[in-house]
Amino acid sequence: MFLWASSFIALKLAFVDYHPMVVIAGRMLVASLAFFFLLSRFKNIRIRHQDYKLMGFMALCEPCLYFIFEALALKNTSASQASVITTMLPLLVSVASAFFLAEKFSLKQIAGLGIAMAGALGLSIGGEISEQAPAPLLGNFYEFLAMVCATAYTIAIKKLTSRYSPLFLTAVQAWVGALFFLPMLLLPSVPIPETFILLPTTAIIYLGLAVTIVAYGSYNYALSIMDAGKVSIYVNLIPLFTMLLAWIVFKESFTFFQYLSGLIIFFGVGLSQGFWRKHSAS
Repeated sequence: MFLWASSFIALKLAFVDYHPMVVIAGRMLVASLAFFFLLSRFKNIRIRHQDYKLMGFMALCEPCLYFIFEALALKNTSASQASVITTMLPLLVSVASAFFLAEKFSLKQIAGLGIAMAGALGLSIGGEISEQAPAPLLGNFYEFLAMVCATAYTIAIKKLTSRYSPLFLTAVQAWVGALFFLPMLLLPSVPIPETFILLPTTAIIYLGLAVTIVAYGSYNYALSIMDAGKVSIYVNLIPLFTMLLAWIVFKESFTFFQYLSGLIIFFGVGLSQGFWRKHSAS
């Protein structure tokens, strides 16, 4: 979760000098090249014919669509606001898990989802236009769409980890992502950098190795041994890490109304996960 939080900062830094498509394609290229050194570990893996569609759906949701929506989000909203929207993921995963994985889901979780969505709307409406957030409402909506993609990806991964190693599935994500994004560099609207600038280039390498490989690999491994709903709860740590990093790097801050909306989101998430239950005295 800390690595995922840092990705919001790294993306913001890279987008200053490079087109978002260059950043995403570069990130996937770095990750896919790194996985080629691990090909020997995958030589004995046999993919079932009926799993090809599910793997394709997994990779389409994340990284393909997810990265597009996240790039659009971070072009319009701040890293801190986008990270708070990620707290919607545990609720969305809980709902999806109840339908597709037969995991338990309650009316309290439905209420929590509604409260958290209200908080997310308040966070977006209360956002002030700034250099880091030129269109916060639009940007936060794109981040919400990214969370929908992440939910579908989580369900797909949970099903696949019963038959394939988390490392192999992470490699599939990287390779499909590279094949998806690299051709987009040929679009006339995407300017190719003529020189490599140290900071954004370092950010791209970091995104490819630390986030795409280590963070996704860790998340996929967790999904292989835990319920999807329980794994997604840890996403609530992302805003805390991101706010700290954004304050250090960008000097970002929230308005009072946004702090209040953020607390509403956390309350909704906590309600849905049973954090506010009264425990009998021991």
